[in-house]
Amino acid sequence: MAGFTNSEVKLDVLKQRAYNMRWAEQEEGVIPLTAADPDFPAPKAIDEALIDYIQGGYFSYTPKRGFPEFKESLVRALKQRKNEDIDPDLVLPIDSAARGMHVIAQTILKPGDEALVFDPVDFLFKTSMEAAGAKVNLFPMKFREDGTIDFDDIEKYITPKTKMLGLCNPHNPLGKVYPIKDLEYLLDLSEKYGFYIMNDEIWSDIVYSDAKFNSICSLGKERNKRTLSVFGFSKSFGIAGLRVGCVYCQDKEIFEKIVEASLVETTIGGVSSLSQVAGIACLDKCYDWLDGFVEHLQGNRDYAWERLNKMPGVSCVKPQATFVMFPDVSQIPMSAEDLVEYLKKEEKVAIVPGGKQFFGPGSEGHVRICLATSREILKEGLDRVERGICKLMKEG
Repeated sequence: MAGFTNSEVKLDVLKQRAYNMRWAEQEEGVIPLTAADPDFPAPKAIDEALIDYIQGGYFSYTPKRGFPEFKESLVRALKQRKNEDIDPDLVLPIDSAARGMHVIAQTILKPGDEALVFDPVDFLFKTSMEAAGAKVNLFPMKFREDGTIDFDDIEKYITPKTKMLGLCNPHNPLGKVYPIKDLEYLLDLSEKYGFYIMNDEIWSDIVYSDAKFNSICSLGKERNKRTLSVFGFSKSFGIAGLRVGCVYCQDKEIFEKIVEASLVETTIGGVSSLSQVAGIACLDKCYDWLDGFVEHLQGNRDYAWERLNKMPGVSCVKPQATFVMFPDVSQIPMSAEDLVEYLKKEEKVAIVPGGKQFFGPGSEGHVRICLATSREILKEGLDRVERGICKLMKEG
C-alpha cells in the first residue's frame, strides 16, 4: 500500500529520535515491537503546516485556553467521525492525553476518595488517580461468550467513596470497543452512584472495519454531565514528541475546574503553538492518510493474529481496535517478564510484558506487541518471537 511500505520506515532517523523503549533505546540489531508509536513518518500535511508557521518568524504566547482554530477543528472532527456533540468553549488543548488524565484526576479527586479502574488497562489511569490522592480499586475484567466485557458484578467494587471510574475506549491493551448497551450501563451507574467517568478515547481513530467505535459522549449531553474526556494525536498521527492532546466535557462549571487544575491561566501549564498547529493539521488535513494507515494496520493485525495463534503455548484474541496485540503466553514455562528478557537477549526482539507495571495484575501471563510498522519488520520481529518460543517449548 502506497505510503506504508518498508521503504517509508526511516530506521536511521528512528534510531536517533524514537525513544520510550523504541529504536533509539535498543541495542543495535534489536527490533522493538514495544511502545505504541508508529514507525512511519507523520503525514506530510503536518510538516507543511509547521514549516508555514515557523516561516512567520514569531513564537509568541498563545491564548491561555488554546487556539480557537484548534477547538473548532476538534469539535468538527468529533462530530463528523464519532457523532460527539461538543461545545468548543468546553475544549482545552493540553500537552498530551496523558497530562489530560492527570488534570482530570486532580480536578475531581482528593485524598480519601476512591476510584475504580479496570484490570487490566493502561497504567496511566491508576497513576493519575493515585497522584491525586485517591485509593484505586481494581475491577477484574471477565468476558461474555461474545467477547464483550461482563459487568454483572461491577457494583461490588463501587463504594460510597467511589468518585471516579476510568473508561479506556477502545481498550488498551485488549483492543476491545464497547457496545452502546454497556456504555449506557456505565452512565446508569454514574447517575446512580454520582461518580465521574474519565473517558480516554486516544485510540478511537484506530478501529478496524469489522468493528464499530461508539463514544460514550455520543449518548447525549445531559447523560454525560459527569463524563470528562481526553483525546490525543500520538497514536493516530505519530506526533507523540509534540505532546499535544485535549480535555473536553459537557459541564461549564466542571470545565472551569479543569482549567484551574491545568494551570494554563498562570502559564505554568499549556501546550505550545507548534503543537497546536500540528493538531489542527491532523484534524483538518490528515484523515485520508489515517484511513490508509488503519487499512495497513488491519492487514498487520490479521497477519500477526494468524502467526501468533500458530506458535506453541500462545493464544491471542483478534483486537477490534488499537495497533497492539495482547497474546496469552501463560502456557510457556516462564513468566511473561522472563520471556521478554529472554527474547531480547537471545533473539534480538523487544516486546512489552504484562504485569502490574504497565497494565495491572490481571495482565500477568500476557505480552503486548506493537503492529505499527512495515510488514517486513513485523514479519522479522514475529519470526524472532516464534523462534525463541519454539526453543523454550522444546526445552521445557
